[in-house]
Amino acid sequence: QVQLVESGGGLVQAGGSLTLSCAASGLTFSNYQMGWFRQAPGKEREFVSGISLTGSRTDYADSVKGRFTISRDNAKNMVYLRMSSLKPEDTAVYYCAARRLGAGSYMYWGQGTQVTVSS
Repeated sequence: QVQLVESGGGLVQAGGSLTLSCAASGLTFSNYQMGWFRQAPGKEREFVSGISLTGSRTDYADSVKGRFTISRDNAKNMVYLRMSSLKPEDTAVYYCAARRLGAGSYMYWGQGTQVTVSS
């Protein structure tokens, strides 16, 4: 079955950096757009970033533009989120997600990894 497993979360001071990784299995990875979402306590889950099948196109929420970078390695079935200049408001559980090209919504989700940014 399809599995998405995130790693790389942790505790970091404001202004610091973290790189999240997501390992995908059970699917033809290069056929799936990938995304990162996050959910902070008491808030709804929100889109953070997305990347096209080949990685040629990326998309970011306004709140993270210029600070976060998404990338993928189709040979390794991996997607990454490099987070820099972290702020306390970036604190959330971060989820990796996958959707087939043309699908309206993301159909596969990871279990999430906690990112905590201290001030």
